[in-house]
Amino acid sequence: MNLENTSALVTGGASGLGLACVKLLIQRGASVVIADLPTSAGADVAEELGPKASFAAADVTSEADMEAAVAAAEANGPLRSVIHCAGHGGAVRLVNRDGTPGSLEAYSKVINTNLIGSFNVLRLAAASMAKNEPLDGDRGACVMTASVAAYEGQIGQIPYAASKAGVVGMTIVAARDLASKLIRVNTIAPGIFDTPLLGRLPEEIRQALGASVPHPARLGRPDEFAAMAVHILENQMLNGETIRLDGGIRMTPR
Repeated sequence: MNLENTSALVTGGASGLGLACVKLLIQRGASVVIADLPTSAGADVAEELGPKASFAAADVTSEADMEAAVAAAEANGPLRSVIHCAGHGGAVRLVNRDGTPGSLEAYSKVINTNLIGSFNVLRLAAASMAKNEPLDGDRGACVMTASVAAYEGQIGQIPYAASKAGVVGMTIVAARDLASKLIRVNTIAPGIFDTPLLGRLPEEIRQALGASVPHPARLGRPDEFAAMAVHILENQMLNGETIRLDGGIRMTPR
């Protein structure tokens, strides 16, 4: 699908992987709505990126917020592309060191954002795309974000791993569901990437994390994630697939 002069929506687009996707979509000629939390730098980022970028303050778990973000994207033309990067982690153990059970509230919060939020974004974007006339054989394409934790979650990652495994499980079902509407759905499962979250860690820890990747032995770059996401949008034969983007890493228990 040719992205030039199309409309796109990127959740979590104010920083990290999402911001890299926004920049590359603009380079490809798309107009992009950045959907991110009101507390994010989304408004400043959109202003800095110029007229092809705009900001919609949105929580991905909110129906009203995401309806408004989709409507903002539709104002730029038919919504053709969605890259869903918004999400967060949170450490929970089944049994804490003091013997108490793990927090159901903390578990539910991660599931709500990462899994329920993914469904919310996907359903609203797909309903918008289904109204489009086909372009290069597609009415639209969606890229979701999982994680290698979906396959090898580490101790303490049970809510994050479960939520990302849910996204992986949704992918082929969503692709089959939306095939009749000419809408493609794929997912990227990134490994250890150099995001603002990792940027707060000491340099020696960052280097150790990068060294744990077989090859290349470094942290992934957001622009590498963006290149994969945009390629998925452009390559019509990619559908219903989850692609590990991880340098060959397989996460250890800790």
